[in-house]
Amino acid sequence: MTARRVLILLIAGVIVIAGALWLASQRHLEKATLAGDLVLPGLEKSLNAVTEIHLTKGDGTRTTLKKGATDWFVAERDYPADSGRVRKLLLDLGALNVIEEKTRNRELYPQLGVEDADSPKASSTLVEVITAAKTFALIVGKPAQGKTGFVRVAHGEPSLLAQPLISVDADPRRWIDRNVVDIGEQRVKEASVEPAAGPAYTATRDAAQQSDFKVTPLPKGRELSSSSAASEVGSTFVALQADDVRRAPAAASGAAKLDHAIFRTFNGLELDVTGLVEGEHHFITLLARSTAKDAQAEADALNKRVQGWQLEVPAYKYQAMFRPLEDLLKKIEPPKPKASKANAAKKSAPQG
Repeated sequence: MTARRVLILLIAGVIVIAGALWLASQRHLEKATLAGDLVLPGLEKSLNAVTEIHLTKGDGTRTTLKKGATDWFVAERDYPADSGRVRKLLLDLGALNVIEEKTRNRELYPQLGVEDADSPKASSTLVEVITAAKTFALIVGKPAQGKTGFVRVAHGEPSLLAQPLISVDADPRRWIDRNVVDIGEQRVKEASVEPAAGPAYTATRDAAQQSDFKVTPLPKGRELSSSSAASEVGSTFVALQADDVRRAPAAASGAAKLDHAIFRTFNGLELDVTGLVEGEHHFITLLARSTAKDAQAEADALNKRVQGWQLEVPAYKYQAMFRPLEDLLKKIEPPKPKASKANAAKKSAPQG
């Protein structure tokens, strides 16, 4: 065998070995997309080390969730976050596993909603989970069937069908702790209401077992539309939630008159409520007081959570707090028109 032939065989052997190594490396890379594999390996064991979560859309919508000393808060609002929802997001991301690989063709990413979240037209949401050691970045796309959805690891090529379904929304309003107060119907004793327009009035009852509230003062000659016309007062603060929050501004001199009401419970809790309507948005500020020792702790806890904030509440809740007196009264029937003398004579004349 000549030296030339030995060299050729040696080169051929090297090429075969290199090819085998390349194939082996490709199989290793592909392993991350095998069914059952974790989409974000390592995150599940690092959940307690997470300090921030960033949710970003291409249109500029963004939420930053930060871990405080005791709980999470929404940085864009500087307000407590719904910690239960944050924990669920982290647990779902940590457990996210591959069902199957879909496509690596970037032109097809928009069909699954896993395109890069750097364009206003992109439907994807970029989720960044930050620890001191590593940042886990995932592009969340459209939901699929059942509890599955399409995702893609940021800067990676494979788009994946994965489970569980990751539910994300980059709007900060969706992440605040929406719970404000929950006062059962039977606890409310009285409401003193001063609408911005119209007369003030008080709705009260003597015992929690009474379903109807007595309203005073009533305009002369008027009466309630029914005995239960003011019963809605009792349910005003049942499971009250905020749609959004913002810092309460300093009171401006010469500002327009605001809606105002004070609600009192049988155990001595007072809720002083001031309301403001801006277009389709309804804001209230709350101040809790106690007139009895039993209500002091509840008043303190409520003030700690909401004092200094304007809370955007649903319109129907706002309307129940500051309902105008006229809405509680029986409508005045318009006077019937009097028949003219000519028409009366015509009706009384014999026919034919």
